[in-house]
Amino acid sequence: MEVYYDDRQDDIEITDEIKSLVEKSIASVLKVEGLDDEVEVSVSFVGDEEIKNLNRDYRGVDRSTDVLSFPMDDEFIIDKRILGDVIINTRRVMEQAEELGHSHERELSYLTVHSILHLLGYDHMEDEDKREMREREKLSMKELEIYR
Repeated sequence: MEVYYDDRQDDIEITDEIKSLVEKSIASVLKVEGLDDEVEVSVSFVGDEEIKNLNRDYRGVDRSTDVLSFPMDDEFIIDKRILGDVIINTRRVMEQAEELGHSHERELSYLTVHSILHLLGYDHMEDEDKREMREREKLSMKELEIYR
């Protein structure tokens, strides 16, 4: 697995421990989905204003969000399967962790799992799809042994 990082925010320091947690979170989804780890993913850490602009420009929603996923449109294979891009709003990671009463690490892991599932084609627009995606999230978080 290759994970490419881009840090464009000032809310938290992106340490090796954070990168390791992101990679473990991605690996847990791949394991639950029965996929090999021959994948590439780009993970960007951004601030509130940047993700708001991306959300507006790409989804037509003019407000901040916690995470955005940009899957590759085609299965483009050179040596590895490129899944796509994950954009994480670090400010929302901190705020949502506090609101929900759990650690920043748990929130970051959950948002990573959630976003990777989107890259794999899961969605939560319809109730049935939402139930299926939530079940996959729970299985991945259980695999990580990260609980609320």
